[in-house]
Amino acid sequence: MSEVQGRRRASHRVLLAVLWLTLLVLAMKLWIGWATQSMSLVSQALHTLISSFSIFLSLVAVSSRHGVERDLWGHNKVEAILTLLLIAFLGFAGFNLLAIAVQQLQLLVANPGIQFPVKITLPLIQILGLAAAISFCLSFFIRLQARLLESSTLRMSVAHSLQDSWLALVVLAGLVGIWQGLTWLDPLLTLVMVALLMLNCWQLLNRQLPSMLQQVAIAPEALAKTIHQVEGILHCYDIRSRGIVGRLVYVEMHLILHPEFASVTRTVIERVERVLRQHYGPVRIVVYIDSDRPSPEHPAQSIA
Repeated sequence: MSEVQGRRRASHRVLLAVLWLTLLVLAMKLWIGWATQSMSLVSQALHTLISSFSIFLSLVAVSSRHGVERDLWGHNKVEAILTLLLIAFLGFAGFNLLAIAVQQLQLLVANPGIQFPVKITLPLIQILGLAAAISFCLSFFIRLQARLLESSTLRMSVAHSLQDSWLALVVLAGLVGIWQGLTWLDPLLTLVMVALLMLNCWQLLNRQLPSMLQQVAIAPEALAKTIHQVEGILHCYDIRSRGIVGRLVYVEMHLILHPEFASVTRTVIERVERVLRQHYGPVRIVVYIDSDRPSPEHPAQSIA
C-alpha cells in the first residue's frame, strides 16, 4: 500500500502544479480578451475554466483523507453544488456571448463594410501563442504522468486539457486573421466556441451525474446473487452501490473467500468486476476481503 500512497502523493503534486499553471493561462486569456474586446477569446477562456474545474475536482479526490473510499463514492454535496453553479454560470455567459455574436453578424450582413472594435496587436498574439504552448505542454505532461503513475484520476483530466489546447490554437489562428483586418472572424469564432461550450457543459454534467446521485443504484440482493456466480466466494455482505446503471455504477462490497482461493485473490476480484460489467455496464468497485473491514485508506484490493 505504500506504493499506492506514493502514487497518490505524486498525483497530488502533479495536479496542484497543473492547476496553478492552468489558472495562470486562464487569467492571461481573460485579461487579453478584456483588453482587446475579443468575444472569441473570452468564449475560449470559458473552456479553460472547465478544464481548470476538472483538474480541481481531480485534485480534491486525490487529496481526500478518505483515500480509495473517497474515490469510490465520488463527489460530496459541496462539489456537486459547485458543478451545478459552474454549469449555470457557463450557460449564462454563453447565452450572452451568443446573443452579442448574432447581433454583430446581423449588423455585418446589413453593413458589409462595418468594422468591430477588436484591438489585436502583435505582442498580444505572441502572449497568446505562449499561453497556447503552455496548454499543450501541460496536456502532454498530464498524459505522461498518468501513464507513469497509472492514475485514472490524471487520465480523466487529460481530455479537457487537450481539447482546450486545440481550441486555443484555433482561436489564435482566428486572432491572427482579425489582426490582418478580418474582424468578422471574431463573432463567427464566438458562435463556434459557444456551441462547443454547450457541448462541453453537457459532457461535464453527464460524466459527473453518477457521482452526484445518492440513491441506491442496484439492490444489494441482486448484486450478491450476481457476485456469487464467481467461483471461490463463500459470502458477500455490506454491499453498497450508487450511480446510474448503464452509465456508471459505484460499488463497494466485502467478500469472504474459500481458503483454497486465498492465493488468487486478485483473479477473483477481476472476475467479480467482469461479471458486474456484463450485467450492469460500466462499474467502479472497491472490494474488502475477509470479515474484518480494513481502514478506508488500506482496502484489501481495489479496482478502478
